[in-house]
Amino acid sequence: PIMGAGGVVVPPDGYWEKIQAVLSKYDILLVADEVICGFGRTGEMFGSQTFGIKPDIMVLSKQISSSYLPISALLINDHVFEPIADESNRIGTFGHGFTGGGHPVAAAVALENIKLIEERDLVGNARKVGAHLQARLRKLASHPLVGEVRGVGLIAAVELVADKATKAPWGKPAALGALVNGFLQQNGVISRNMGDAIAFCPPLIITEAQVDALVDAFERSLAAALPQIHPQG
Repeated sequence: PIMGAGGVVVPPDGYWEKIQAVLSKYDILLVADEVICGFGRTGEMFGSQTFGIKPDIMVLSKQISSSYLPISALLINDHVFEPIADESNRIGTFGHGFTGGGHPVAAAVALENIKLIEERDLVGNARKVGAHLQARLRKLASHPLVGEVRGVGLIAAVELVADKATKAPWGKPAALGALVNGFLQQNGVISRNMGDAIAFCPPLIITEAQVDALVDAFERSLAAALPQIHPQG
């Protein structure tokens, strides 16, 4: 539901409602990519819940095992399942195997991981601490290098610009993002710039105090970059 690698692009209010209405009208399946959002990232168990989506297919990975072991999954509703089951019954087999698929160790790790997510209420923590993260980042909206702050729950991005009025970048695309990202790493934060956007996707166990430390480091990094972008202040 949220474009992650593209820079944490959050859909506007009503977007998914309208998209789903069009798909339903023309009997087109809705596939929700929950690889990033699934299992708590947005403050609900699935991003589809956050945005009011009722997908026909859900693609899962990453937090299904917290990446302790590689595993992915595909969830389908009855509308998708029934014709597959009918055809499998007709031909006598359900041919969907992959060489490395269905490994019981990875499945066991995923089950235990989901159990811990539920027992420790990490979805609730993502909702509570995520609100704090979003609030702290939005306080930076007036900074000269900040063009946009966007996100939901424990996923966010800050789009960096050299000119707030025109949203113009600094030099080549991604140059400002790389500069600030370098300062972030000097300030002890393992970070990633997506072009000129700095993405934040912390662990679901993060605390509000740790969010404060993270955003404080980001503020110091912006302050370090500012004289290079606007030498005259």
